[in-house]
Amino acid sequence: MPIELVALLVDEYDPAIAFFTGVLGFDLVEDSPSLTNDGRAKRWVVVRPPGAQTGILLARADGDRQAATVGDQAAGRVGFFFRVDDFDAAYRRLAEGGVTFVREPRVEPYGRVAVFLDIAGNRWDLLGDT
Repeated sequence: MPIELVALLVDEYDPAIAFFTGVLGFDLVEDSPSLTNDGRAKRWVVVRPPGAQTGILLARADGDRQAATVGDQAAGRVGFFFRVDDFDAAYRRLAEGGVTFVREPRVEPYGRVAVFLDIAGNRWDLLGDT
């Protein structure tokens, strides 16, 4: 049973969509009007790396509690992992696209890795083979 979606809280939909599609190269799978549980308007926005099965639901923070976790969903740890075929090309493309890297590339037993921040400030590992 695969995981279909993982929710990522964001401040606003459109800048998050632009980051994930324009900078990271994800596909916009869905952007549909929806309603909150109490009937207020929201959007159902799903992005996914090309060829991946699991997507990310970009969920606009609703209320103070959710807003307080935007950018800190993993409490300062790396909480998301993005594996690429060509590490050097992806690293250059992301850096040139304005992505903030908080750790330079290094080699670990599981491959090459560099830590970057998404549009909200969450930490991601960019992963590739050595």
